[in-house]
Amino acid sequence: LQPSLALQLFRLFRCQSVMIFSLKPAATAGLLLAVPSGVRSWEDTCAPFHKIYADGTELCEKMFDDAFSVTEDEENAYTMWFFDGDNNPNDAITQRLFGDDVAPDQCAVQYFHKKGGPSPEGDGMAECHPWKENACCHSDTVGSEAQIRESYGEGYEWDRCGPMSAACERFFVQEACFYECEPNVSYFRKYNDTNHTDYNEWQLGNMPIKKSYCDAWYTACYNDYFCGKGNFFECKAHYWANEAARANETARANEAALLAGQENSATTYVVSLSIVGALLVVGAGFALFLVYREKKGTPVFGAEELAAKTAADVS
Repeated sequence: LQPSLALQLFRLFRCQSVMIFSLKPAATAGLLLAVPSGVRSWEDTCAPFHKIYADGTELCEKMFDDAFSVTEDEENAYTMWFFDGDNNPNDAITQRLFGDDVAPDQCAVQYFHKKGGPSPEGDGMAECHPWKENACCHSDTVGSEAQIRESYGEGYEWDRCGPMSAACERFFVQEACFYECEPNVSYFRKYNDTNHTDYNEWQLGNMPIKKSYCDAWYTACYNDYFCGKGNFFECKAHYWANEAARANETARANEAALLAGQENSATTYVVSLSIVGALLVVGAGFALFLVYREKKGTPVFGAEELAAKTAADVS
């Protein structure tokens, strides 16, 4: 009976050791991907339009590099928006600038544009409706304000500094529609020499724009926010530089969290091993003590029963 008791005690200590080793290190809970704290900010250079641009002229000429040239001679300058879909006023400007026999029959600028010449899109083109009768854009590439805003890829969104007022955002939609749909932009490609080192078919250069239109844009966006020094292309470059910095910061944080988890895990197992070792030593010593007492005839457990039995035999 007594040796089995010692065996039970040994099993008890062994179970305790198994329970200790089965405990998960506290650091394991911290091995989630570390993300730098704070609200994600797309731009750290945001400022009000009136702090970035002195006036509407600077807005139109700086925002898209040198794509547009603002002129007060509005008889010879284009507008980015109109309402008479059957009569594009920009056609008349092109004839004044290049001759009466000139007709915008090619879509020379190429991004999402049609190949070849402009053509009708019909009433389905709601967002850029002024060009529905004769467009260089496909209606499915300018289907909504959100689609237009996101179509040029991450880093080119115009609302990187937060939501814009409806009046301000509308001008960005109009400019995008103008760039994508207006056949007359074909006469103002920045590069026509295919041997030029920067040759491309999407950039515009010095297209004359009405000053009144740019002034209206500036007024609408006066208190809204934009990025950097007000140049779309510089903002995009800055955006991706920020993204790279964030990626590096996240990678460093993840590596630090992993190392901390490994160190905590190692510490936990060392402590656990020490505790189990101590328990096993104590348990083994106690078990030997029980066996020794049993061999001496003075067991620790059952001593009272043995004494009573001895007394009964004597009597």
